[in-house]
Amino acid sequence: MKRRLILLCLLLLCLSASARQKSAQARFKMWYDAPATEFIESLVMGNGSMGAIVYGGVSEELINLNESTLWSGEPTKSTIDPEQAKRTLAAIRKALDEGNYYEADKLQHQLQGNFSQVYLPMAGLHIAFEGDTVASSYRRELDLSKAITTVGYNIGKTKYNRTYFVSYPDKVLAVELTAKGGDAINGEISLESKLRYTTSSADGVLQAEGYAPYNISFRTKKISWDKNRGIRFTLLVKPIEYDGTVECRDGKVVVKDCKRVVLLVTSATSFNGYDKDPAKEGRDNNMLAHSQLAAAEKHSFAELKERHIADYTKYFDRVDIEFDGKDKSHLPTDERLKAYTDGAEDRALEALYLHFSRYLIISASRTENVPMNLQGIWNEELLPPWNSNYTVNINTEENYWGVEMFNLSEFHQPLLSFLSQLAKSGEKTARDYYGCGGWCACHNSDLWAMTNPVGEGKGRPYWANWNMGGAWLATHLWEHYLYTLDKEYLAKYAYPLLKGASQFLLDWVVEDKHTGYILTSPSTSPENSFKDPNTGKRAASSRGATADLAIIRELLSATWSAAEVLGVDAELKAKMHTVLEQLQPYQIGRNGALQEWSSDFEEWEPRHRHVSHLIGLFPGNHISVERTPELAKAVKRTLELRGNRTTGWAIAWRIALQSRLLEGEDAYSTYRKLLTYTRRLNTKAKTTGTIGGTYPNMLDAHPPFQIDANFGAPVGVAEMLLQSQFGSIDLLPALPKAWAKGSFRGLRARGAFEVDLRWRKGEIDRASILSLAGSECILRSHTPLKIKGVKAITEKKGDWYVVKFPTEKNKRYEFVAK
Repeated sequence: MKRRLILLCLLLLCLSASARQKSAQARFKMWYDAPATEFIESLVMGNGSMGAIVYGGVSEELINLNESTLWSGEPTKSTIDPEQAKRTLAAIRKALDEGNYYEADKLQHQLQGNFSQVYLPMAGLHIAFEGDTVASSYRRELDLSKAITTVGYNIGKTKYNRTYFVSYPDKVLAVELTAKGGDAINGEISLESKLRYTTSSADGVLQAEGYAPYNISFRTKKISWDKNRGIRFTLLVKPIEYDGTVECRDGKVVVKDCKRVVLLVTSATSFNGYDKDPAKEGRDNNMLAHSQLAAAEKHSFAELKERHIADYTKYFDRVDIEFDGKDKSHLPTDERLKAYTDGAEDRALEALYLHFSRYLIISASRTENVPMNLQGIWNEELLPPWNSNYTVNINTEENYWGVEMFNLSEFHQPLLSFLSQLAKSGEKTARDYYGCGGWCACHNSDLWAMTNPVGEGKGRPYWANWNMGGAWLATHLWEHYLYTLDKEYLAKYAYPLLKGASQFLLDWVVEDKHTGYILTSPSTSPENSFKDPNTGKRAASSRGATADLAIIRELLSATWSAAEVLGVDAELKAKMHTVLEQLQPYQIGRNGALQEWSSDFEEWEPRHRHVSHLIGLFPGNHISVERTPELAKAVKRTLELRGNRTTGWAIAWRIALQSRLLEGEDAYSTYRKLLTYTRRLNTKAKTTGTIGGTYPNMLDAHPPFQIDANFGAPVGVAEMLLQSQFGSIDLLPALPKAWAKGSFRGLRARGAFEVDLRWRKGEIDRASILSLAGSECILRSHTPLKIKGVKAITEKKGDWYVVKFPTEKNKRYEFVAK
């Protein structure tokens, strides 16, 4: 009897452990009980270069494919006459000196160049199945912990399964189709592209070859084709493992009576650099694609899968975040979103969004010199919204706000390496358009590192003429250093780019004759405008917009600090210090909000989506609750007036700003706002409710789809749990009541630290800090903590308990609540 009881207890323990393990695995899974019928329901996958959009149909599977270097266009050519630009700039400044804002806007049209080019879809992989298509027990799933998608369903007595992953080590999309039971797999596999292409089948390989347009006009929508111009591409599909009959013929793969089929898909383009003609100086895309396929097919499907998982998990497993709450993973993800929108609590869904963000970063940002665009690497349209380009007045920056904090520093490199190309192109733009040294970039860019102001003489200045994008992007170089303390990187790569971007600012600023302050002229605040006090008309051009001043403060301070670390450029440091000292101060308007422009203009759109004048709070740090309380109060008032009924990326930015204001309840409420279920594809749809939100597949509803909120919101959430912008590591600085119990592991802090934390009832239970560089650590928390085995200085400052201690490189330090 006793033995039976022991065995029963062991069995119950095993079952309990198994249930916990399944629950732990389930929290990383997104799943649906029906196939996708449109993009906003699909599951996206990628290896940082190839993107795959999986629909999971029953009668036909559709996988739309992208490649990060498949764009329209050719190397950029300047169209401005520098002498004419010089005269125009002088006339604009004269108009602004005289208060003629509307006239300055009209003159700005003369300082506009070509629009950016377009990120394009490669092709659709179609698998048409024969036989009965009435399915039951359907499940479509994405496992974020392994980056594997599966589709399963029953037809009659046959269980059909599909497994998909996109491998970075082997540069292929691998697809496994299986049938267990009475029937087999029968059907045809084909390729279809919106580009100019041909298909062929030989030696067991289905091949599509084609080329992109050499120009797509954003203004006229004209698409220009020439078989001797533009980027070329090759796409290959090869069955490598199968039992029945598989034949490649007539541009198709025909499958008959198979219980299992494995397909490998790979692609390559002729893109060979931003300054190389892809048709005349391009890579041999055909040879490259075939060599990738030849290397991959040396491995079995099982080996490819194992190699993929090993590569992916070494990054994904670095971080974990959990909020305590009832497990609802038994519900389809879209149903969870719907319930959450109606007010249900779902802590695991709130964490799932963060894990999905990390999955997207790893899946989309692994191509040197090619950062994520407005849609990451996933686009199905020949004319996508906003060209699916790099919009650098917020969106590209937001894509990369969280990479360092989420312990994915390597995935910052596509953007950081792109900046060296942008700088080369931007030197010409700085010189020809603005008569300045250094380098700059304006509102948009693309694969060709375009830096000129866009508009072609017809763009509205409030978006077309903004020229501070390069300076804002350059701050990412300093952020990467702050998180890594990699001095060699700073000296050899980052500092020259920081210096060049700062040189442009030093040449660009002018002195205000009336106040003596230094400011920018002309100046616009990204995509916003005001009512011209003289004409009552809409205007955008002014002097010293607050966003300009914020970016100047951030970049010059970063460059000064970098020079200090490296012990170089004393003269340049002195010049930057002078500009920072004389820079026009921020103004608080009559409504108590931070002014967006130097003058207290009447806003044309008071609830505008952009809050660019708040850059100094986030992602910058020269505005803070503790150091500049009056400005922080004005920022809070600005957010109150702007509201949260806005686009997805703008909601995400507001979360980060509220976290920096230490307003945890507001930040949490805004986060809930972002997780509003929506099905709208475009801004013209006649619907009610919020504007931004989250699509069924968890991607950001701008709308239409734009990926930046998927990256911006998670860093805002992470900053509720951890902040490190003033030389200290602040634990739970803005914790909302909803997350009274939880934990995180592996988040990074500036100063090259890695932090683990667990809390209960809003109070820290234990913490762990890994020092990666051996720098001094200053830890702040609202809970008194005791460090194990180390002498530390501990004191109480205001609401914070402060622990200060030296660290050794690669050593972990443990803390417990006193």
